[in-house]
Amino acid sequence: MGRARRSVAVQVTTSVGPTSAVPSTEAAESADPATGAALPGAARTIPVGVLDTSPVSAAATSRDALLATTQLARAADELGYSRFWVAEHHAMPAVASTSPGVLIAHLAAATRRIRVGSGGVMLPNHPALVVAEQFAMLEALHPGRSDLGIGRAPGADPATAAALRRTVEGLGAEDFPAELLDVLALLGQTPGGRAPSVRARRLLATPHQTSTPQAWLLGSSLFSAQLAGELGLPYSYAHHFSTGHTGEAVAAYRSAFRPSAVRSEPYVMVSSSVIVADTAAEAFHLAGPSRVMALSLRTARPLGPIVSPDEAARILAELDPDAARDFFARMPGTQIATTAELAAAELGDLVRRTGADELLVTATAFDVATRVHTLEALADVWPGLGAGRLDGGGLS
Repeated sequence: MGRARRSVAVQVTTSVGPTSAVPSTEAAESADPATGAALPGAARTIPVGVLDTSPVSAAATSRDALLATTQLARAADELGYSRFWVAEHHAMPAVASTSPGVLIAHLAAATRRIRVGSGGVMLPNHPALVVAEQFAMLEALHPGRSDLGIGRAPGADPATAAALRRTVEGLGAEDFPAELLDVLALLGQTPGGRAPSVRARRLLATPHQTSTPQAWLLGSSLFSAQLAGELGLPYSYAHHFSTGHTGEAVAAYRSAFRPSAVRSEPYVMVSSSVIVADTAAEAFHLAGPSRVMALSLRTARPLGPIVSPDEAARILAELDPDAARDFFARMPGTQIATTAELAAAELGDLVRRTGADELLVTATAFDVATRVHTLEALADVWPGLGAGRLDGGGLS
């Protein structure tokens, strides 16, 4: 039996193919379950996907983290989320997701209809042919369900990045577009009328797939936004860790967009970090481990496994209150930690401010129960989601 929904459901309008127009959307309002009044910041109805990094908590192993990701993917599948993406990070004790292609194959086999993909494959770490063949294989095994999100960052420290590439020379910004074109060409796509390299034209990515993985360009800069637009690719902006240029990047993408064999119209997905609980105070407490991780990433504090909410509260309490307040106020990224209704309102406001066609939610939490509850609670109040929905919506 499905859980009772706590908001007025609104039908989702979705696109039907990779070259179809961006779905038209109508203004839709979530209602306060107690009063029936429209919530502030309620969004037009758009699809919602999930990004997961397989966080490793201090009380768990990497295997536990990967099993938790599988549990979360199954929940997202049942609740009607549009897609489930996994990340690529290396040499990080707090993250178990190092090999997106391997994990995607497992998750696609463990779910029924949700699209599964990379958020993303860090192209500087891999030869174009390897990326193309991995995702050709995924698409052959799970036709119509593979997303290839491609990023430009290494996702690793310099020594690890050099080991992955087997060279100390990195892939510069000037080289990235050519490598990206090679990946797409090897998968049978030539977006934006650009020609791949002579080397790529001589190669064949196998197995031959009868459908094509859905390619996305990921980023948090104007460079990636403009490149995605020029190539006619869908674009995913990492608002969950870089809020400073979101509106500018989305505008640059739409302005630069050229119709291609991949997309006839622009399509933007914007990410946000979200943790939902029954009360705002509880959600803030559960989000403590994420704040500690952000602190470690941006200071000299050792970056270990995800600490518990109680341990996070202890660590944060030791900081100078004024300095901590200033740090988290200036910290790049966004985190919504509140009740489901207020989270939906904040996400709706994000949609209106950015003009996003789709959202991607992510959470760093100590246990999988918090992440699953977040998806369930958000599905109860976000139009188009809910227990038993298997259509998902979104770009497909």
